[in-house]
Amino acid sequence: MKMQATVTCDSVKRCKEYRCVLVPLAGFPMAAITRLVKRTPYLPCAARFLSHAPPEKERNVQWVFLGCPGVGKGTYASRLCNLLGVPHIATGDLVRSELASNGPLSSQLSEIVNQGKLVSDEIIMSLLSKRLADGEAKGESGFILDGFPRTIKQAEILEGVTDIDLVVNLKIQEEALLAKCLGRRICNQCGGNFNVASISIKGENGRPGMVMAPLLPPAHCMSKLVTRSDDTEEVVKERLRIYSEKSQPVEEFYRSRGKLLAFDLPGGIPESWPKLLQALNLYDYEEKQSVAA
Repeated sequence: MKMQATVTCDSVKRCKEYRCVLVPLAGFPMAAITRLVKRTPYLPCAARFLSHAPPEKERNVQWVFLGCPGVGKGTYASRLCNLLGVPHIATGDLVRSELASNGPLSSQLSEIVNQGKLVSDEIIMSLLSKRLADGEAKGESGFILDGFPRTIKQAEILEGVTDIDLVVNLKIQEEALLAKCLGRRICNQCGGNFNVASISIKGENGRPGMVMAPLLPPAHCMSKLVTRSDDTEEVVKERLRIYSEKSQPVEEFYRSRGKLLAFDLPGGIPESWPKLLQALNLYDYEEKQSVAA
């Protein structure tokens, strides 16, 4: 005879413990709590929990942007966020923000960064889940994650936190990508990011040609440009090799779920932006926004 769980203090406690196996519950968006509770074996208790929960608000955009270092994830994600009116969330920014604050994780993060260690998935997910919860509380209509998840483990954890609608995987010819990475410059006064690489690749053997103009700084920044110490050809090639190795399982994870959109950048922003909007069925949306403005 199958035993039915009863709603007791003990079953509530066990239900909470089960939900906490994957990630801490405190501060999670209601949508995340709902998904986790539905996976518990204590369904009568879970049903009672959900019956008292506030209605879940729909978010219009829950996207992820993936791609090699230097491909332009931040640039295109930021443009889309401005177009769609949703926040651009980069986990690196979340870490820097926490480091600059007196938050509960700031001292722990400071120690990790000073020792040159990688920030753990648990800390990243804690910061991200709090950011998503804050956004949901403020009524944000969605978000675009920039460069996260990077590993299959992160993708699996994120799956339990929120429903990702679409994963855009930006790709570019390796020759152009290497030139872009080596051409990166930073203004040591204003902190602006620029690129001095002028890329012109001839098409051959069925491969399309590519032209990308440099992203030059204003005149007052020109003499203050510096190169990142790790932007050497050897380091960049190794960085791209490691990314390719780790990204393939993540790409397959989302491809198997029908959520992956691979987009080959045909050139710089003037050439790529309109085609990206077309791929996302947003070309008319931009025109309507321009008219409304």
